[in-house]
Amino acid sequence: MAQLLDFKCPSCGGAINFDSQIQKMKCPYCDTEFEMDAVKQYEEAIQNEHEQDDFTWNIKADSNWQEDELNNYAAYVCMSCGGQIVGDTTTSATSCPYCDNPVVIAGNIAGDMRPDYIIPFKLTKEQAKQGLRNHIKGKRLLPKQFKDENHIDKIRGMYVPFWLFDTKADANFRYKGTKTSTWSDSDYVYTKTSYYSILRSGNIAFNSVPVDASSKMPDDLMESIEPYNIAELTDFNAGFLAGYLADRYDVPADDCIERANHRVRQSTEDRFRSTVSGYKTVAQENSNIKLSDGKANYVLYPVWVLNTSWQGEQFTFAMNGQTGRFIGDLPLDRKAYWKWFGLIALIVAVLAYAAAWLFLR
Repeated sequence: MAQLLDFKCPSCGGAINFDSQIQKMKCPYCDTEFEMDAVKQYEEAIQNEHEQDDFTWNIKADSNWQEDELNNYAAYVCMSCGGQIVGDTTTSATSCPYCDNPVVIAGNIAGDMRPDYIIPFKLTKEQAKQGLRNHIKGKRLLPKQFKDENHIDKIRGMYVPFWLFDTKADANFRYKGTKTSTWSDSDYVYTKTSYYSILRSGNIAFNSVPVDASSKMPDDLMESIEPYNIAELTDFNAGFLAGYLADRYDVPADDCIERANHRVRQSTEDRFRSTVSGYKTVAQENSNIKLSDGKANYVLYPVWVLNTSWQGEQFTFAMNGQTGRFIGDLPLDRKAYWKWFGLIALIVAVLAYAAAWLFLR
């Protein structure tokens, strides 16, 4: 028996969602608003009741499924309409495909699967659509049909799991720098090169270094929509998930340490290198970085995601659900590309011919 949190409006019985604009739970039917503290109390009450049929879905597995399918997927029966949802075992929040009733799968946010913190959505679906419009605006080499037919209605809000790492870095660097001076007399030009050994040492504290904890989301895509404003991290509340998709982590913190260490070391090198100036050339000769006092917190970050295809190729767009930073590759209209390339080549050829004609006159 899988327990789900089904947030219902006590005024009209409708399903309530988290409203990113007012940062409260809101019923879309009667416009009643609820503070997040009240939702937290409701969640705690539900978790203390083990036999609340009104807020429970039954897991049903098709006997024809293969064993590996059963290990990765689970089927749930919607208690609002009786429809069936099939989701993978990492799904933490979803909605019924028949009645669109938003639910939170409590089992996937319990125990060590429960996030420590969350950054709630601040931007709406309409703002995400506008972000895509802005992203493709002015792209002359984008196929016109893609502009007219891109499926922006398929944008979905998703909470993506991250590990946030805290650590301290004690570092020592040695660089070789050069300075040159030049002078001349009536016979020669002289150049003097002076060499310097440059030492730097110190420590840096790193807070909340993010590493994507979902194998489904490309790491480079998630890093491209950073940074998030961690000052807006808030204690996790299941109510924030209502109305959005959410996955629990499937990449353990231990498997993310290498990536976190790489980001910390790279940032440390960049920071110390920025303190060396006034030289013509600088080369790093030696470095020693020791990390200590490491810990990790499990958080959910808001992301608007769009997956669409064009002529057999998949395109994924992502927007930071807090700041609005939008990232995604776009298809190339090859006919337009060669048209512009030919036009530019023609202009260059004409200018070159005119310059040559003027020079030879």
